[in-house]
Amino acid sequence: MCYDDSARPPYPPVANGAARGEELVLTADDGNRLLAYAAHPEQPVSAQVVIFPDARGLQPFYKELALRFAEIGMEAVAIDYYGRTAGLTARDDSFDPMPHLEQGRQSQTAAMQGLFADRTAALAYLHAGAGKERTTFTVGFCMGGALSFLTATTDIGVVGAIGFYASSTYEGYFLDKAEQIKYPVLGMFGDADHVIPVSDVRVFDEKLDKTGVEHKIIIYPGAPHAFFERQMVEYAGDAWQHMLEFINAHTPPTKS
Repeated sequence: MCYDDSARPPYPPVANGAARGEELVLTADDGNRLLAYAAHPEQPVSAQVVIFPDARGLQPFYKELALRFAEIGMEAVAIDYYGRTAGLTARDDSFDPMPHLEQGRQSQTAAMQGLFADRTAALAYLHAGAGKERTTFTVGFCMGGALSFLTATTDIGVVGAIGFYASSTYEGYFLDKAEQIKYPVLGMFGDADHVIPVSDVRVFDEKLDKTGVEHKIIIYPGAPHAFFERQMVEYAGDAWQHMLEFINAHTPPTKS
């Protein structure tokens, strides 16, 4: 697992805007009700993000991260994964995701179908109203990093996928589907990660090389798992910079 309740996302390089957040309950096409957290900027720009958390679901870390995106002008929504098995309960340190993950491993096809349905609900939320005019990115962490890359294999209204230390275990088949990725990818990993083998990262990079899809894979020397955290400024600040450069490079200028 990536973060506990004491962890906090790093601040972006420039953040001077006001933002407000709100708790949501979204409904997927299969009827599942899922927790979500939306953050709204005072002055929206032309980009927006869906945040896919790690395997612990919608923790405080990801709610605060949504606010950090909103403070730099981006609409953001972070989602939870466990509405089907745990209901609409809190995902703080008291929540144990392991029984729910084990249940998903016993029926991986159904579990992935549920994740995709929840992802689609989050994208539909962002694409409503003025959101349909904005470019949309996915940003995921560990299990959510894999989901971010898998989203880039589908025509679902995103223009780029960002993944931090994407898991190659439970969602390992994102490596098998790398050749199906349609949109630009930014992946960030650490070579001291005890969860994600660097060999898997290199395989992913090589597969993307063969497809010709635009991609940038960064491996930080000495970085552990979950290095995108406020206390790890030596990695987190640079990661923010790469992420914002990636978003800006794939977001058309605002029409005057």
